[in-house]
Order: sequence, then C-alpha cells, then structure tokens
Amino acid sequence: MSPDPRTPFLAASVIRPRLRGGLLVVGLCGAQGSGKSTLAAGLSALFKAEGVPTAILSIDDLYLTKAEREEKAREVHPLFRTRGVPGTHDIPLGLAVIDALATGSDCRLPRFDKARDERLPPSTWIEAPTGTRLLLLEGWCVGARPQPDTALSEPVNMLERLEDPDGIWRRTANAALAGPYRALFERLDLLILLVAPGFEVVRRWRTEQEHRLRETRGGGMSDAAIGRFVLHYERLTRHILADMPAYADLTIPLDEDRSLSI
Repeated sequence: MSPDPRTPFLAASVIRPRLRGGLLVVGLCGAQGSGKSTLAAGLSALFKAEGVPTAILSIDDLYLTKAEREEKAREVHPLFRTRGVPGTHDIPLGLAVIDALATGSDCRLPRFDKARDERLPPSTWIEAPTGTRLLLLEGWCVGARPQPDTALSEPVNMLERLEDPDGIWRRTANAALAGPYRALFERLDLLILLVAPGFEVVRRWRTEQEHRLRETRGGGMSDAAIGRFVLHYERLTRHILADMPAYADLTIPLDEDRSLSI
C-alpha cells in the first residue's frame, strides 16, 4: 500500500513557518519502506508550487564507494561491506553539499546506483535549484543519536550473534553516530520522524519495495536476501523508534499500511 497522501501536508505545516531568507535543512527519518522518499517528493512538489526552490538529498546517495567499503571491511569488520549502517557513508560529502547550498554556490547533488552498488560519477549528478531555500535530507538514520555503551553488549539478532560476536561492528557504527554523523545531523533545522508500528513490519515494507523494483526495473534482491539485509538495520531502527520521538520536531505515527494512525 502507498504512503498516506496526507503526510506531506502535515509535514509542510511544520516546515512552512520556519522558511526565511536562508537555507532551511529538514531531516526526514523513518524505517525502511516507511515512505520517506515519497514524503520528500510530495514536500518538494508542494514547496516548488509555492515558489520555494527545493532540493532533495538522500543519505543513501552519500554511501561510500564499493572500493571504500571493501577497504573498511578488510581493516575494521567484514559487515561494513554492506551499505547502510553508520560508518558506510561519506559524511564530508554531505557537509560539503549543505555548505555549498547555504552559501548560494552552484552545487550538484550526489547520486548512488543501488543496482550496481556504486556511486554514480559526478558528471551524472543533478544540479540543485539556483538559490535553494529548502533542503530535504531523508534517510533511515537521519538525526539518530548513539546508543549508550551498555546497550551494545548483547546482540539483537542472529546476524550480530554469529557475525559480530565481539561487538566490533556495532560499536564502530555507534561511535560514528557520536562523531562525524553528529556533525551532519547538527546542521538540521527541523527533524521529522515517520514512526513504524514496530520493527517487525519493516521486513514486510522492505519486501514490498523490492517487489516494486523487480516490476519496474526487472531486478532486485530475493526475499531471503531481504531478510538478511534488514538485520543490519534492526539495532538502530529499534533504538530510533524508542529514542527519537522525544526530540523530533514532528512525529508522524503510521499503522501497518503506512496510513496516519492519528
């Protein structure tokens, strides 16, 4: 089922009063399949219709290159080969985009090809609108805070139990949230959270996404591969659902069909 069409209007009501002369950076956070990209597209259409130059940047488009992740897998932990968790993004690139937009400089927005698992060459990146006043930074961990060290001792699923028994991977990812990712998330002026009813629904949502990709592009992960893939995201997704509602500027609860549950 598609995300609730009312969601962009609800989010816009919080964003609109904050728009001024300079750049407004709005974070859109939500679990996989919750409708972040659809929300970003809806907000972009709304504000462009109102004459507000708007750009969208997904944290997925900031993934490290395949070679960079391979190097991290060799030097730190094999699980960093899989894109997604903190530690697999090029944070300086994201900061450079925000800095350029904030100063009114010409700026191209990075793009990542998930089918090839590789960042696209800069020559193919999309030019941000001239005089961008609204940047929508969307992603599953946008705005997340690190977990306390005591929460990292026990594995949350079979992936962590079998492939990260000593906790190196999860502790490194958590440390990244406290370091470079914090610098990026401190640039947010507003944070909007799409709240899934629980992690259990995330696999179904992600599977639905992948099925649509197969229909439109003729390729994608198998259901078994999706099951393993979402395990990489479980720890931080559960933490976000428990922690972020207390500090997000707008929390939008969803039911299992991604309709507003308010």
